[in-house]
Amino acid sequence: MDNIVIRSGDSGDVDILLGFFDEAVEWLVARGSSKQWGTEPWSGVPKRVERVKGMAADPGLRVAVVDGEAAGALIVSEEHDPHVPPVDERELYVRLLITSRRFTGQRVGARLIEYALDEARRRGIDLVRVDCWAGGDGDLQRYYESQGFEPTVQFRVEEWVGQVLEQRVG
Repeated sequence: MDNIVIRSGDSGDVDILLGFFDEAVEWLVARGSSKQWGTEPWSGVPKRVERVKGMAADPGLRVAVVDGEAAGALIVSEEHDPHVPPVDERELYVRLLITSRRFTGQRVGARLIEYALDEARRRGIDLVRVDCWAGGDGDLQRYYESQGFEPTVQFRVEEWVGQVLEQRVG
């Protein structure tokens, strides 16, 4: 993980983020998991392009870079997503964690999670939460569990079922 550099992101990263989402959709469709994000590349859906522009402008955006190439992205915030049940304490919420399929096996996601946990400690926050799709084969939830997160509550957004996971950083 020493070759992974984390930099601040900005509105100039829209195309990078769209590329990550397009790769993810292609991979999910190939695995038969199109219910997570559909079958259309995000770059071709105006509503999703606008959403990604908002992500790129988020002050919590961080981009993982491997050998000069963007390999993943993270957004953390002290505000949880509105569809997620709140907690009665301060938290750092992972609003986005996405990696390029081209860097599979290089622990880019793990390094971004490590960054989020370190950021929580730096801010004096004990709780880090994230949510993910609870459908499909469960691989996504198992990934977060392998990174030290524990499942808490599930929620629904129409037909989409999500799972909230948390980790204490003490």
